Amino acid sequence: MRKLTIFFTILFALFITTNIDAQRSKRKAKARVHRVIKHRKSRKAGRVKRVKPKPPTIHENPYRLCEDTCSHIHGIDMSHYQGEVFWDAIGHHSGISYVYLKATEGSDRIDSRYEQNIFMAHQRGIKVGSYHFFRPKTELSLQLDNFRTQCLAAEQDLIPMLDVESTGGMGREEFCDSLLKFLKYMEDAYHQKPLIYTGRNFYNKYLIGKLNDYHLMIAMYTDEEPILADERDICLWQYTGRGTVRGVRGHIDKSRFMGNHTLDDLKFIR
Repeated sequence: MRKLTIFFTILFALFITTNIDAQRSKRKAKARVHRVIKHRKSRKAGRVKRVKPKPPTIHENPYRLCEDTCSHIHGIDMSHYQGEVFWDAIGHHSGISYVYLKATEGSDRIDSRYEQNIFMAHQRGIKVGSYHFFRPKTELSLQLDNFRTQCLAAEQDLIPMLDVESTGGMGREEFCDSLLKFLKYMEDAYHQKPLIYTGRNFYNKYLIGKLNDYHLMIAMYTDEEPILADERDICLWQYTGRGTVRGVRGHIDKSRFMGNHTLDDLKFIR
């Protein structure tokens, strides 16, 4: 009798287990059917319009070279921050027509790679200009002397450029007075007006109405061309600080001419 009881107990347990597994299978089958029906209904409701994704811009993908896909005149600016540069590779890149090299900053700083960079750029047939980073509170005559020791007229293809990015804590009028005096010093020294480099927002805040007789290079890292608050003409647009060029490790600033401007507009007159 005891053995018979054990036998029926085991048989009952197997029956219960089999029933539970069957119910689980039915639930899974229903779930699968439900997903299929739902998918079919969504297809009957109408087709989903597929939008072809736009290619990434140079600001989204720095490896996309703008100069390889357009007809603008492109160039770069460079300093010791780029380290050792392979000028052979840059010289063979037909998309780069000019380079502005940092020469000096303030009254006593000289870019450590300027002399080598300007020699190598000339060797590779690239048009060269030189720039000074302006410090408005530093003695102006000392800044000019510092720049003139490096920026030699015989080595320049393009007019000198002044990099204007800081007021040095001065008020607008005091700052602009210092800037215009230094620009006059540069013009007297090189017998031509320098190119001014600055950011769009900096120009709109401090420089409107002050530089009407000067060519401008405006930095603004967006996909849309910069428009100044006074809507004045822009000669060059520095459109990225994260560009790439064969021969340069890491990122580099890249710019291009705007409108009908060409290298002739910036030609250094000896």
